[in-house]
Amino acid sequence: MSTELTRNFSIIAHIDHGKTTLSDRLLESTQTITQREKQDQLLDSMDLERERGITIKSHPVTMKYPAKDGKTYQLNLLDTPGHVDFSYEVSRSLAACEGALLLVDAAQGVEAQTVANVHLADKQNLTVIPVINKIDLPAADVPKVKKQIEDIIAIPAEEAIEASAKMGIGIEDILEAIVARVPAPDEPEDDKLRALVFDSVFDTYRGVVSYVRVISGEIKRGTPIKMMSTGKTYEVKETGVFTPKMQARDRLVTGDVGYLIANMKTSTEVKIGDTITDSRFPCEAPLPGFKEIQPMVFAGIYPVASDDFEQLKLAMGKLQINDAAFTYQAESSAALGFGFRCGFLGLLHMEIVQERLRREFDMDVISTYPGVIYKVKMTDGEEIEVDNPSYLPEPQLIEEIREPVVRVFIMVPNENIGDMMQLVAEKRGELENTETIDSARVMLKAILPLNEILVDFNDKLKSVTRGYGSMDYEHAGYRAAKLVKMEMMISGEPVDAFSTIVHRDKAEARGRHLAAKLKEVIPQQMFQVAIQATIGGKIIARETIRAMRKNVTAKCYGGDITRKRKLLEKQKEGKKRMKAIGKVNIPQEAFIQVLKTSN
Repeated sequence: MSTELTRNFSIIAHIDHGKTTLSDRLLESTQTITQREKQDQLLDSMDLERERGITIKSHPVTMKYPAKDGKTYQLNLLDTPGHVDFSYEVSRSLAACEGALLLVDAAQGVEAQTVANVHLADKQNLTVIPVINKIDLPAADVPKVKKQIEDIIAIPAEEAIEASAKMGIGIEDILEAIVARVPAPDEPEDDKLRALVFDSVFDTYRGVVSYVRVISGEIKRGTPIKMMSTGKTYEVKETGVFTPKMQARDRLVTGDVGYLIANMKTSTEVKIGDTITDSRFPCEAPLPGFKEIQPMVFAGIYPVASDDFEQLKLAMGKLQINDAAFTYQAESSAALGFGFRCGFLGLLHMEIVQERLRREFDMDVISTYPGVIYKVKMTDGEEIEVDNPSYLPEPQLIEEIREPVVRVFIMVPNENIGDMMQLVAEKRGELENTETIDSARVMLKAILPLNEILVDFNDKLKSVTRGYGSMDYEHAGYRAAKLVKMEMMISGEPVDAFSTIVHRDKAEARGRHLAAKLKEVIPQQMFQVAIQATIGGKIIARETIRAMRKNVTAKCYGGDITRKRKLLEKQKEGKKRMKAIGKVNIPQEAFIQVLKTSN
């Protein structure tokens, strides 16, 4: 099919505004799927995506559409995730497109993630087609949403298409708009092969399957190809498109989105954002890929049974190929044995990775408290990066510690603005400005430490605004803060699995919380056990587990009191000796319980 009749587009929107439902309707309307194959969330192939009702991975699909002008077009659609943790998936998908459908919920209007996704599309110079979805809802307010699209996103309201993906209203208009407004792929300056790798998956039987967008030239079975980042060469075994299942095709030409299978065996051989070219007539320069993704959140992941270490290593290697944003490296801990220090984009990403390890690879894992990367300036002028509290140097060697901060865009109803400002202040944030969006909502811009928004910020935002608030964030560099390393000592011994880097003002509360948790889970010993939270040797919180007491005077009935005293003294001496040489054995379950609840 000629390049003029090809259209590459993706669907972008805030979470839950109906992207996956719209893609289902488009597949039905173009008869890409039969009635028999029809099901909801068709492109969400993972069980996890179906259960949670969210999209985690982008899914490409090729459709044929006979337009009103009598021509049959090839439409390549990429359905993208809406959650802030997966915005990297969105930027990768947009790099393979020329246009984007921007969905806005007719009842909820423009949300934080909507604005962020429009910025991503603008950076890639894409044509944005606004679609007002869910117009069948009783709470839908189309004129208000049109005004928001003009005011906030600066797109003329008359360009917006009114639709309901659930009811199938306006689907024909959307398809016609794609054909009319989205430009065809650019004509290449030469016919040398250039293909952009925008995703990849690992197939147990066929090795690595690369998802590609062909920018110029053509690729077919037997083509000798070269990966420009590694310089390695392979021979193509199969090419094809998604309909939504993989369907082999003789060749992929300029403008096509599809897959290729070459003899790649391991996940490290393909890099997302790499350029594939013909090894006989290579192109001079690689395509502009996407920036390397940097993990924002770090946590240790350990197997519950220490024998499973090698199996966990294999599982992580396979996961990493499908998920370029996930990083891992081996580390060991005195308490938890051998495991991995893993990097994630956010807390939802971390949760998804753990869940996938449990389901897809049958691994039982435990994670430590999530943290971020700190930049530490030493007194001798050297600067180091610390992602694990155990590696933080002694306080006397540190001149200053800088923590990562993020710029957060929060949309809330007017009546919740006071509570929201209080929450930002609680989390050590600084409010930059507030902007009125319409009569009911405001947008707050604030700078917050990443560490503070990690665990419960989104939950608190939702509960303060009764579910009407939304947020999005972007990295905003580093700033200095009064940070300290807090260690937990059990019977005078530090336990590295519980050490964290916290702000000085919040250390006491966190120490008390952890000490109280540990007191619940550590079993009683024959001697008294002290649980202490310390900062550089200074104790800031303490709990005591009382000793088990054996009644040594039970056999003394009657007689002189000195006999009982003698036995009690003897017991006291024994406990003193035991305390001096005794070790508190913390069971694995205690670690699992504390780390799970503190997460």
